[in-house]
Amino acid sequence: MSEVVSRLVQDIALPKMVRARQVFARPKIEVEDIPTAIRGILSEDAFSRQVKPGMRIAVTAGSRGIANVALITKAIVDFCKERGALPFVFPAMGSHGGATAQGQLEILQSYGITQQYLGCPIHSSMQAVLIGHTDEGQPVYIDKYAAQADGIIISCRVKPHTCFRGPYESGIMKMLAIGLGKQEGAQICHSAGFGRMARYVPLFGRAVLRQANILFALASIENAYDETYRLEGVRTEDVESVEPALLKDAFGHMPRILIDECDLLIVDRIGKNYSGDGMDPNITGTFCTPYASGGIKSQTVAVLGLSPESHGNAMGVGMASATTRRLYQQMDFAATYPNAITCKVSQSSKLPMVMDNDRQAIQVCLHFCEGINWDSPRIVRIQNSLHLEYIHISQALLGQAARTVGLEILSEPEPFSFDENGNLY
Repeated sequence: MSEVVSRLVQDIALPKMVRARQVFARPKIEVEDIPTAIRGILSEDAFSRQVKPGMRIAVTAGSRGIANVALITKAIVDFCKERGALPFVFPAMGSHGGATAQGQLEILQSYGITQQYLGCPIHSSMQAVLIGHTDEGQPVYIDKYAAQADGIIISCRVKPHTCFRGPYESGIMKMLAIGLGKQEGAQICHSAGFGRMARYVPLFGRAVLRQANILFALASIENAYDETYRLEGVRTEDVESVEPALLKDAFGHMPRILIDECDLLIVDRIGKNYSGDGMDPNITGTFCTPYASGGIKSQTVAVLGLSPESHGNAMGVGMASATTRRLYQQMDFAATYPNAITCKVSQSSKLPMVMDNDRQAIQVCLHFCEGINWDSPRIVRIQNSLHLEYIHISQALLGQAARTVGLEILSEPEPFSFDENGNLY
């Protein structure tokens, strides 16, 4: 960074911060009970009768950092094998992983979804085949291996989407409409932009339900602590009627930042393992479309780093006011841009101001705030948008925190702790 830029921000004072704990309701399924719970669900006649000896069954695995995703996937695979079927897993993640078969395989491996762990093959390909058309005439594609299988099991998480609102957001219908379609199918579904996504997701989803051999779905919902809270088996014929209620339940168990408004939000890390947008705008308020809203209200956002699990995909960095040279060096444009091009949203992949280190990124974001108390700015710092039990807030927010149910102060005010390179410990 030039000496001029460094000099312009170096005198911006930073307030002391306190560590706080956010307390949410915590219903959950214990990890060790998940396989038994899944076996119990799938043993119901509505699901077990769909899995027959000798059937080649394709099981989906997505790109999100779903709680216990490897364990859930293995439990489905094990049930199929117990029934005498021949299961395999395939990446169902649209254009993620840089829109390459190897990139998508690497994402699964990073979540522990490997052939050795599952005890079955993983078939990764970007080739999709045409299986029919929607009611409005658009072509519908799905993964070639899934199309060749005797049946498909949809394993996914249901949660609010980051770019639009509707009865079907992130969940079963979206996995059918976009995940199964690989890059080609995802691009067609996104072709009209997010303004029409609330209509297109069920439009394409219904077409897949009608024209592909979907056996059933197993949906998970997570609590505010990124733990599996609910597992639900859904018959193929019930997907359209059941999923809206699952989405409503997911909304009710999401975490949030209990402080409603601040001057600056600091996000230590973004990544596809936390959210499709790198940082979930339902939490951070950093929406890249006008078709959804929510989250904390802030004037500026500093994004400091990128998770290793994101494999260089820095979607979401464009919603920051400033970032660091460290994140810039971690960013893989070949992994990021296919995602942005496919979903037709450029803002999320644009580069904000790139500063030398964490200190400068925070200082320049404060510089851009207007009408604030410079002696005591309101700052909220989170580690990422998925893990929100522990956060940091500045002294200016202590009065509000004391009046906020579920927010506990854990430390005395302390200054930001930077290393010799200006980065936070």
